[in-house]
Amino acid sequence: MQPKQAGLTGKYIWTAGVIVLLSVLIFIKFARDLQENQLERFDRTYIEWIQSHIGPELTVWMKGITGLGSFLTLFVLLLVSVSLMVWRRKKWEALFFLVAVTGGMLFNQLLKRIFERERPMLRRIVEETGYSFPSGHSMASIVFYGMLAMLLLMFVKSPVWKLAIAAAAGGLVVMIGVSRIYLGVHYPSDVVAGFAAGAAWLTVCGVGLQAVLASRRS
Repeated sequence: MQPKQAGLTGKYIWTAGVIVLLSVLIFIKFARDLQENQLERFDRTYIEWIQSHIGPELTVWMKGITGLGSFLTLFVLLLVSVSLMVWRRKKWEALFFLVAVTGGMLFNQLLKRIFERERPMLRRIVEETGYSFPSGHSMASIVFYGMLAMLLLMFVKSPVWKLAIAAAAGGLVVMIGVSRIYLGVHYPSDVVAGFAAGAAWLTVCGVGLQAVLASRRS
């Protein structure tokens, strides 16, 4: 099945620009509040609410969900996905997928080094090392699963399947973020900032891919 042959439209570019702008503004807002020590109330409110639901069975589920956003899991899934794309002669899709995910992870490490926020110490269920802001799991998951969904949507015509793919990817990404708060290894602001930075990077990579594919079709 071939993807739709539509190129980049003004509406598509405008929408992508709005997403990038809003994502950057959200990240800047949380980064500024972090530097000015104004995140305590926000973080405490959501940590208390999410961790009020802690229980043995839910903890097992949350550990499993958070594993879907781990470096090892995403690395394996990335290798499998890229290999399948190359095998199906989707070399540009494979290249942009690889650049988006690996670039997003490197960008996250750079941001962590810049802000150097220590992880929360409240009710820690699992142990993690490294800095906290922005959340690596949140940023990597929105880039990986978002890019995967974007590629799948290019080859699906059914509105029902499009909705199902978007909902599944979005729901999984949100749950990975929530799991990081539940397990006590990230502040809520870390997760939101990770989503914002990841969404901006994902959108840029998505526009780049669409531009390349459109130019090759013309």
